[in-house]
Amino acid sequence: MDEFIEKVKPVIEKVKKEGDKALIELTEKFDGVKISRIAVTEDEIEEAYERVDDELVDALELAKENIERFHYITMPDRDIRIDFGDMIMGKRYIPVERAGLYIPGGRASYPSTVLMSAVPANLAGVDEIVACTPPDAEGKIHPLTLVAMDICGVDEIYRVGGAQAIAAMAYGTETIKRVEKIAGPGNIYVTAAKLIVSKDVSIDMPAGPSEVMILADENADAETVALECLAQLEHDPMARAFVATTSKKIASEVEKRVRDVFPGGILEIKVFEKIGDAVEFANSIAPEHLVIITENHWQVFEKVRHAGSVFLGRYSPVAAGDYASGTNHILPTGGFARMYSGVSAETFMKSMTYQEISREGLEKLSTIISKLARAEGLEWHAKSVEERLK
Repeated sequence: MDEFIEKVKPVIEKVKKEGDKALIELTEKFDGVKISRIAVTEDEIEEAYERVDDELVDALELAKENIERFHYITMPDRDIRIDFGDMIMGKRYIPVERAGLYIPGGRASYPSTVLMSAVPANLAGVDEIVACTPPDAEGKIHPLTLVAMDICGVDEIYRVGGAQAIAAMAYGTETIKRVEKIAGPGNIYVTAAKLIVSKDVSIDMPAGPSEVMILADENADAETVALECLAQLEHDPMARAFVATTSKKIASEVEKRVRDVFPGGILEIKVFEKIGDAVEFANSIAPEHLVIITENHWQVFEKVRHAGSVFLGRYSPVAAGDYASGTNHILPTGGFARMYSGVSAETFMKSMTYQEISREGLEKLSTIISKLARAEGLEWHAKSVEERLK
């Protein structure tokens, strides 16, 4: 990652210094297209609806409903208030005012990523939602992506991608006002840019090339395991698939099936004596997606500590979570699932605690506070309590 961070640093600095001018120049350099306007207009959004099949619009709406349902139910309470009698304490969740979403694009369209980022942001109550996505060869945004952004309530759309988009959202330009939170997946350069700007703006997580791990015992169907590998490897040449199985037969069949389709794909298969050993291997990798196809998948799941999102059983493909079931597909990759979670409404919130203490409550605490404060050499901390009570 250090190599990519060094490559991205000049891009970040150029955007910070030159603003819109840098965005236009870098878009021509990296995307091969000269754009005359950075912001997407209402007319372009209206035109996009005319170019998208009604059935696709319906599919977006239905997927949005499922994602909203799951993220609404799992959203943290806005106000947790506990009355201890002589003390009232609590925690409030407050949305960020302005969030920036990075949506991969250019040669392909990823409306599902719009759903996965904009829906939680809206549920959280973000005031202004901004989206950046790379333009195509004609300097336009894919119509399906634009429709998804409109359906999900994105307020501002900009035709700029890569590290330069991350820099624009983090530091602002003449056209793009800076944000407080950046969320969304991208290539290795986007991930590097997010890590660089994270000292100045909050990010969701490092989310680079896609990956999957499948835990499979001897009862698993080899074709199902292979299909999960193929679904991940088709993302891009840097996508990775891992298989941890207790069956040499499954390992051999999956290897052949996958290599027939993607001979150069990044595929790693390991055979273990016990499924418990396979779980330990999975925890050491901390994969973005973990698929468990075993006889007792719930028992196996209990031993999982590190994964972005887990899919249990033969009929729970990663693609369901990618598009329609309701969970999120913006997940930590490259082992970052050890310390990061996937995107949710909470991603776009921050919390603050509060307290109201009665005189009687402070009297109970005063001796503790005074002793600890003076032990740390902080006399006025102690006096701030004692003088109140005189």
